[in-house]
Amino acid sequence: MGERDDYKFLQIRDAIASINQKVNLIGAIIEFGLPKKTRGTDWFCTLKIIDESYPKPGISVNIFASSMENLPRISSLGDIIQLSRVVMKTHHGEVNAVFNKAFSSFALYEGKNGGDFVPYQCSTRYHHRDRDSKFVLGLRKWLADFQVDEGPNSFLFLREIKEGERANLVCKVLHICEICEHEWMAFVWDGTDSPPLGIETKLENETDNPLPLQVEPKPLPRDLLCTFPTVGTILRVIIDKGNEKHVLHLLTAGKWVRFLNILCEVHEGLWHGVLTPFTKIRYMSDDNRLIVGCQR
Repeated sequence: MGERDDYKFLQIRDAIASINQKVNLIGAIIEFGLPKKTRGTDWFCTLKIIDESYPKPGISVNIFASSMENLPRISSLGDIIQLSRVVMKTHHGEVNAVFNKAFSSFALYEGKNGGDFVPYQCSTRYHHRDRDSKFVLGLRKWLADFQVDEGPNSFLFLREIKEGERANLVCKVLHICEICEHEWMAFVWDGTDSPPLGIETKLENETDNPLPLQVEPKPLPRDLLCTFPTVGTILRVIIDKGNEKHVLHLLTAGKWVRFLNILCEVHEGLWHGVLTPFTKIRYMSDDNRLIVGCQR
């Protein structure tokens, strides 16, 4: 595959058998975990990638960097990542790849609809090689005709969520807005009504401190509200400072997304979803049967 040993790309199926060895991989990203701080000074995030040899369930890649800015900033789920000199490890019986900031490198490319072979982000140790485009093109051709496995079917409707518990949700993104400096909110929907809430308040307090009908500093424009569905709960999802750089561009109004391990909370009588360090965002295709069912 290459002129030098360190230029050979292994298929994921073969890499899994190369425990404790440094390998080069190229795959499509189907899942993205939010950045987290290590116990030291580094940051890390987890990706799940697939290729033709291992389309299901894919393999996790743990990426470590000296700062959040040096982690991969995925433009879109389904994009391609090229990984050089990552170490294959086992953890709790599962094989994963570990990106070491001291010697590993990565490059990110647009997915199956990409029109060029220039990475839109790469790490400092990445060195472009003329044959990189060959591997990217091969993966794009495979992705064009492949139906990505979109993960386990275990998920909850909004009508089934519980306060203080984490849930896997499949929702349509309706709108995203900045509610204060560096804090954003997404409005999502799945067509069902969230559980009713018991509001503990005294009637005499309602005059001076009424419960809010919204938590945003300013109400959304009327013409925007008129585009929201009239059936089902609109769930507010909080995106904290720092995470917006890695999440906002993955949440596009009108698109459906699968949240894994999103925390469900109640604030001032309103349901909220909170993206925590354990939350992951997973690929969903527009023709997914769950989406068709929700919209129907």
